[in-house]
Amino acid sequence: MYAKLIFQNAKRSAKDYLIYIVTLTICVTLFYAFLSISSSYYQPDIGTAYEITAFSDGIQLAVCAITLLLLFLIRYVNNYMLRRRQKEFAVQSIMGMEQKTISWLFFAETFLMGAVSIVIGIALGVLCSQFMSAMLLASYGQSYELTWTTVSRITLSFGQSIFFLQSVFFVVGLFNVRTIRKIKIIDMLSADRQNEPDLKKNRFMPTILVIYLALSIWMLETGIQKMIFFFDPRFAFPIHILFWGNIMFPALTLLWSFTWLCKKKVWTLQTLLIGLLVCTVPNTVFSALVPVFESKYYLTLGAGTINQYLMFVVADLLFLICGIIYLSSSAIVVWKSKSPAHRYQGNNLFFFGQIISKLSTTTKTMTLICITLTTAILMFIIAPILTEWSMGYLDSRSMYDVQINSRYNNVDEEADLPVGDYELVTEFLAEEGIATNADCTFSLYLPNREDFHSRVKHEFPVVAISLSDYNAIREMLGYKTVTLEENEFTTQWHMAVTTDEQEEFIRSHAIVDTDAGRLTLSEQASHQEAMGETLYNSYTQVVYVFPDNICQNLLSVNRNRYIQTSGELSYSDAAALENKFIKAYPELSENGVGYYIRLSTLQVNEAKGMNFILKTAMIYGAVVLMVICLTILSLQQLLDAGQYRYRFGVLRKLGVEEQDIKGLVMKQLGVWFGLPVVVSIIVSAIVVEYFLQSVSVEISAYIGIEALITQVSITISILILLLLCYFLSTWILFRRSITE
Repeated sequence: MYAKLIFQNAKRSAKDYLIYIVTLTICVTLFYAFLSISSSYYQPDIGTAYEITAFSDGIQLAVCAITLLLLFLIRYVNNYMLRRRQKEFAVQSIMGMEQKTISWLFFAETFLMGAVSIVIGIALGVLCSQFMSAMLLASYGQSYELTWTTVSRITLSFGQSIFFLQSVFFVVGLFNVRTIRKIKIIDMLSADRQNEPDLKKNRFMPTILVIYLALSIWMLETGIQKMIFFFDPRFAFPIHILFWGNIMFPALTLLWSFTWLCKKKVWTLQTLLIGLLVCTVPNTVFSALVPVFESKYYLTLGAGTINQYLMFVVADLLFLICGIIYLSSSAIVVWKSKSPAHRYQGNNLFFFGQIISKLSTTTKTMTLICITLTTAILMFIIAPILTEWSMGYLDSRSMYDVQINSRYNNVDEEADLPVGDYELVTEFLAEEGIATNADCTFSLYLPNREDFHSRVKHEFPVVAISLSDYNAIREMLGYKTVTLEENEFTTQWHMAVTTDEQEEFIRSHAIVDTDAGRLTLSEQASHQEAMGETLYNSYTQVVYVFPDNICQNLLSVNRNRYIQTSGELSYSDAAALENKFIKAYPELSENGVGYYIRLSTLQVNEAKGMNFILKTAMIYGAVVLMVICLTILSLQQLLDAGQYRYRFGVLRKLGVEEQDIKGLVMKQLGVWFGLPVVVSIIVSAIVVEYFLQSVSVEISAYIGIEALITQVSITISILILLLLCYFLSTWILFRRSITE
């Protein structure tokens, strides 16, 4: 009898809790797909140049982190199911069924529904894991074909997934049993009429205010500590305005709060919030400008201070979200009271009552959803940007199969400067039978010997390369060679340097005085082809190109070597060469010289593995966060189905047409979904725009505008698709709830 009852309830629940089943199935699918490709049994054929041990470890960490989100979702939807069924449990108790029996029946029902979701999710996960394998192999330049052997290997994670997920459902089910046995029958009967407590009656917003005011004190203290920039005449006028603003607006925030405390009996909490939000906007702008100006005007703030101001920006944005959501219900009330004609038009009076009553009791939930949605959107958009940036940057870092460079930053004596041709590498390549297509060993020179001891970061001396070595490297990379007259020089620039920066430098360095004579700038003043990062001196993004006869009389400070092999180095050979080189040439030798070796095989392997982890994990996490938020938005509406059924039933009795009721439902759900989504999109757009403006040069150099637009378009499409799916599902189930 009990078994039949369990299956009947589960069958009915499958119809009532469609969103729950779909949501859980999606999460299980993604969980299984990630777990399968991180398995020790998963060994894709990616060639000898790559090794995925670090990749597997990274995926496992991502699975563990995102599993916490999965546990939260399972717990939340079970609470929804528990609350939705409490009235039914009360009726069963009144009819004589023990609460102990009811709790175990509900446990069996939820466990069964979880098992169904797991089976469907894993079945879809097998296919999803194949898709992820294809993505992985494509990132390594390998083709992929679906084979039964691969499927069998991947499905070895089936038992592990079943055990873990069913264990989760078992624990959650036991918690539900405990909860049901403790709930009073009278509370069960009124469960469908319970809302969150009015935010004005709890401590959520006061707590947020206290935290933000404490941060404002910290902002003011930090601004006062940097007053030296305000009074220093060496800095430009924008610097003075910047630090003046970072003192004034935190001070105004605190002053407004003190004024409100003095007039607390007259002014409302809304008045305090409005004033704080007005101060927060310029405060956010001035805090965000600090990292920008630090790079533009070469401010010596340090990474700690920059991170501190970025944290202030995040705090300001979070407070803006909290304040806007909290004030939304009050704004609707004001609008309603000041627009009587619109208020009494059609069914607007009923609509306003629905929205205001809901917002006043769920503001905290809406705030958390908005913050989470903002995080998900940023993860969606920034993940592909970062990965594309990384791969573009990799192209400029790993241009040579073997790349050796040195640094003299810690050398005190000229006699200790690096020399030699790194014959160890030559011997290793010969022993392994690895031929070379091109090999260039060269020096970098100081134009003036007196600059040897100049180690100030933003005034680090620009080094020079001889014309013959420069042309040898250009030929290695397939570029045209350049020519210079006897007393001429030219410049080679890093890719991430703007034209304005080049022109400004060239205007002030049209003539260069060296220890071997004066040189004038060639008609072809600059070149900006990608030639690797180690060509440039520390903290500089330009190198002089001098005639050979000039360089012969200059001080050589760095000794580099670039090699192109005839074939691709295997991962084992590259790792062996790196280990051998490090033993002979440490990153910091006794005389202060730093030696570094970069092997394209190792760099590409690490970059591709980490980029795949970053991209898939962030998108996976963003999807899960988005699903959680949309699920909560949906279930929050469906939880109050009893109240809505009664209210809309009254409308029908008053003669309201069914078409008008459908319109009311659409408007109500539109506001409920639209408010957090719109606020999240606005905040995300501000953050993304700030991020893109901060790294615009790097995006142009390493990503490209077209690739960026493509990535953003894909992201927006995914977001719209998810939103539409959940909105339409909620609309269908909501209409069904109010008509039954």
